[in-house]
Amino acid sequence: MQMNRRKLLKGATALVAASFISKPTFASGDTIKLGSLLDTSGIFDAYGKPMDKTARLAVEQINASGGLLGKQIEYILYDTQSNMALYTQFGKKLARTDNVDVMHGGILSASREAVRQTFRKRNIPYFYNVLYEGGVCDRNIFINGITPAQQVKTLVPAAVKKFGKKIYVLAADYNYGQITANWIKKYAEEVGAEIVQTDFFPLDVADFGSTIAKIQTAKPDMILSVLVGGAHISFYRQWAASGMNQKIPMASTTLGVGNEQNILAKEETEGVLVAYNYSQELPNALNQKLLADYKAKYGSIDDLHSTAVSHYEGILTWAKAVRQADSVKGADITVVLEAGLSIDTPSGQMTVDAKTHHSILDVHLCEFRNKKMEILESFPQQQPLDTQAVCDLIKNPNDNQQYEIKI
Repeated sequence: MQMNRRKLLKGATALVAASFISKPTFASGDTIKLGSLLDTSGIFDAYGKPMDKTARLAVEQINASGGLLGKQIEYILYDTQSNMALYTQFGKKLARTDNVDVMHGGILSASREAVRQTFRKRNIPYFYNVLYEGGVCDRNIFINGITPAQQVKTLVPAAVKKFGKKIYVLAADYNYGQITANWIKKYAEEVGAEIVQTDFFPLDVADFGSTIAKIQTAKPDMILSVLVGGAHISFYRQWAASGMNQKIPMASTTLGVGNEQNILAKEETEGVLVAYNYSQELPNALNQKLLADYKAKYGSIDDLHSTAVSHYEGILTWAKAVRQADSVKGADITVVLEAGLSIDTPSGQMTVDAKTHHSILDVHLCEFRNKKMEILESFPQQQPLDTQAVCDLIKNPNDNQQYEIKI
């Protein structure tokens, strides 16, 4: 997810010494170094802390099984404290001083773009494992987060069928919210639905009283929420307090990504329709094992969200590529990944799309019931059609940009 750099820097902490995981002492070359940049403190720590936990779990499991290429993985994490300047600073440190073999991390698209060129220049493969707006085209990066063409394409037709054709969109006022709102309009029109209003909100807005009054006047069949972050959680509380949650249903592209349901009351999320590539309720054996392993290590699965699982799966995908390539070099593992590497994961099968370096994913339509994402229907192997429309790294291997996808 992407936001305006100035907005993120506003009020951010000053540059301070890095917070990183203590790591054992090894002789040079004794380990494979996995670098990570995550917001494990600051305003985005609800995303970053569980991602750090699943990364540690993945590394621990790989090391317990013998490591990679006869070596143990050394996990080097820097807490970027929800500060874009720290992403730039620590990204350079990972690449130039720590000499990591791979980078997994970044949450907002702004954080990804703050470090992407640094790792590209050093030929250090970068895995970005987060839901985002699509369009990144760079042979050095691999993205397994769900994109709008996978998520919105599933969610909007299902919501229209269930709730009706008049949609009122509420979205965060930055790139992710604006682009996702455009995708919502596209897929709504394809099924004969109408966007009656789209309202955008800065990330620090927490008072939605006037908006609720506007919605009451507009009388839509449903709300589609693309709200993001701690302040925007207030909408769900105020919506329920007004009693409107009993009158107008809701779908969302973001609710649950940061465990918002654990902060909100049951009645504030009940019945909300979502579509992600992971839910704790998936019955497959790999998910049940992940839940058991996570609980054994951390005592609870309450904070295990889809973004954290996507991060875990990104590390497992990289590890499989290293084994098949018999190498950690970017050029070598890229050849393996571009051959269409596929891996069975807790969220279902994940397959690398060679043209875009994005993932072909299973998408699960879910409904919040008693704070859990109950699965209504699954859609196997959804293509990243949005990025495929603008990116072809087989034909153009030197491409290096994020396209603004025309909808």
